Amino acid sequence: MVAPRYLFTAAGFALLATAGLAVLLVSKLRGERAALADGGQAVDAYPGSRDTTVDRSRLVNAALRWTTTTDHKDIGILYIVFGTLAALWGGMDAMMLRLELLTPPADVWSEATYNALFTTHGLTMLIFFVLPVFFGIGNYFLPLLIDADDMAFPRVNAIGFWLLPPALLLVRAGIFFQVGGQVLGFVLPEENLLLLRSVEEVGVGWTLYTPLSVTSDNPQVTTLLLGLHLSGIATTVGAINFIATIIHERAPGINWANLDILSWNLLVTSALILFAFPLLGSALVMLILDRTFATAFLTGRPVLFQHLFWFWGHPEVYILFLPATGLLSTILPKFVGRRLFGFRFVVYSTLGIAVMSFGVWAHHMFVSGVDPRVKASFMAVSLAIAVPSAIKTFNWLTTIWDGNVRLTAPMILCVGSIGTFVVGGVTGVFLAAVPVDIVYHGTYYVVGHFHLIVMGIIPYMMMAAGYYWYPILTGRMYDRQLARFQSWLILLGTTVTFLTLVVVGLLELPRRYANYPAEFASFQQVASIGAFIIGMAVILWLYNMVWSYWNGDPIADADPWDLKETNQFTREWQWFERKLETEYGVEPSTPAHTRPSVTTDPEAGSPKFSKGVGSLAENTGRTVASGMLAGFVGTLLMSGTLFAAVVIGVFETSTFADLAALAGFPASVALGYALFLAGGTTTWALLFLALQEYLPGRLRVGTGIAYATIISLGFMIAFYSGQTGLALVGFVGISLVAHWLYGFGLAVVLEFLELRRKRRL
Repeated sequence: MVAPRYLFTAAGFALLATAGLAVLLVSKLRGERAALADGGQAVDAYPGSRDTTVDRSRLVNAALRWTTTTDHKDIGILYIVFGTLAALWGGMDAMMLRLELLTPPADVWSEATYNALFTTHGLTMLIFFVLPVFFGIGNYFLPLLIDADDMAFPRVNAIGFWLLPPALLLVRAGIFFQVGGQVLGFVLPEENLLLLRSVEEVGVGWTLYTPLSVTSDNPQVTTLLLGLHLSGIATTVGAINFIATIIHERAPGINWANLDILSWNLLVTSALILFAFPLLGSALVMLILDRTFATAFLTGRPVLFQHLFWFWGHPEVYILFLPATGLLSTILPKFVGRRLFGFRFVVYSTLGIAVMSFGVWAHHMFVSGVDPRVKASFMAVSLAIAVPSAIKTFNWLTTIWDGNVRLTAPMILCVGSIGTFVVGGVTGVFLAAVPVDIVYHGTYYVVGHFHLIVMGIIPYMMMAAGYYWYPILTGRMYDRQLARFQSWLILLGTTVTFLTLVVVGLLELPRRYANYPAEFASFQQVASIGAFIIGMAVILWLYNMVWSYWNGDPIADADPWDLKETNQFTREWQWFERKLETEYGVEPSTPAHTRPSVTTDPEAGSPKFSKGVGSLAENTGRTVASGMLAGFVGTLLMSGTLFAAVVIGVFETSTFADLAALAGFPASVALGYALFLAGGTTTWALLFLALQEYLPGRLRVGTGIAYATIISLGFMIAFYSGQTGLALVGFVGISLVAHWLYGFGLAVVLEFLELRRKRRL
């Protein structure tokens, strides 16, 4: 017998509420402060007490303040709190989904409940979690970043927020009807509960595909459509306000050249909203009319609805993604002591993504009856849009390169975001190819790819922003050790969950089913354990934020991250410093030593600026040439050993032909060896240059041999041709020796070229 869903939901909310009240009560009773926070100094210069006295007049005043405020900071906090509550609600749906998938049959929830969870989880997280939180961060900090007094339209700003709570209630009203029907069923006869009994959570899928969304007899579908339409109006209103604020409210000294990267991303995101959300609103209105008045806008036209939906749906992915990249580009440089590398090109890549995002929507429809020539054009653009995303990634990595990295909680989340984004992006490139998408479109591969992006970089950067700006928001610092542990924990949970789903997707397990074959049970159980780890990490983050609000150490000054030392004390921190000085008499601090965050002088720049290959911007050509020459020599040394292996019979040259065929060339040994030589000369050599500082070995020769040992494992797998017994032992031994020679040659040539260059200087 399956469990009633509403009981689990009610119990979950009761548990969260009880835990929250316990935190507040214990915080009030305990006067002690939390552990020293990330990078901050603790003194009592900033007011350290929170008045938690509760009486009727205080409650009335607080209610009036928060419901009538037009201050951008207050509205920003309202957005963040609303988005966090929506995330907890949608996250609870996700935990219930993963609970069901612990076992192959649908024995925890029914199939109908599973479909409803799948629908509400997607809509709640995409519409009511991500954008409200980013809008909240933008509302609070955008005016501070551009030296504006407030948003351009403060009252419209408030209206934009207050449209969201009723929109969420309309979308999720089914659960209230179900709970109300169950409760009233104890006191009222069944015939008086027909309305409540007829309404339930929507189970048509979060994409609302027709004809199911038109023909469903559940009245809640119409209510959900109205709620989504209302949320689209709220989002569009907010986007107009952001655009007007950035264009017209900037301080005189702020122009397009020195506008900060977060403001650039919010501007581009808002422009995307203006073009995408009205079309979604039109599609929703047509659905409502088809359901209510029997019109025929979308009835019998499922492909038309897919075009309308995904014309919004794929730009929506970048509407969610771009603010996160803006936060990453803002926070990351602060903890490596260097300015964002290639700022202008990061802005260009953001603009490129915005334009191209409207030319990729039909890659969600490769399995539909769209003309193959149209599919080919969308495939080309879907592949091309990876380029501006890669530009961002390379600029982030280059910013970290040789920087003075401080592994604070925000930095851990930044690095984790880059990793999950790379894996999620690469898995998406394969789906952009029509033949691959046709095979994997209906599998968990899509779920894993999508969530590596939306669960990776997006919530990570929300948490990182919360940690980074926590002193401004609260005047206190959070528990450092707990924050670092929580950051590593959510990285672990995300990796375990969604990489596992990518694997089962490659095994072609269909998605969106409550039931699945028993042979996949172990994979699903691992993914569910990872999901529960994510849930635990989120609760720890929430606990740290709430607990530290009362018990965190009051900050000593307005520079808790030592940003003045690298001239990265940006405008929002300057505003905070002025506030502390005028309101609390906290004197501005001056660091003993400062250095620029960007310079061409190795002695004045960031630490380790001239180490290794030197400045990437100035020495890329010489570095690449040196690496290719060293790789060529190493590959020749390796080749001699491999051909010796051919003579003694433990290596077959036919594997080179297989390599050529795999690359799409004729199955020729000569072509295969040419590809092998090219790879050893370029790919593996340049990868060694990028990773050498993180490999073991005090001398470069030792580092080269360690690197070659690692990559030899891939070679053994790729070139294994069925050897057994002594032949297998010989193949493994020869492979190791050949790679050691490659690493030796690579390192010796690089060292020789480096010494020669130094002698010239």
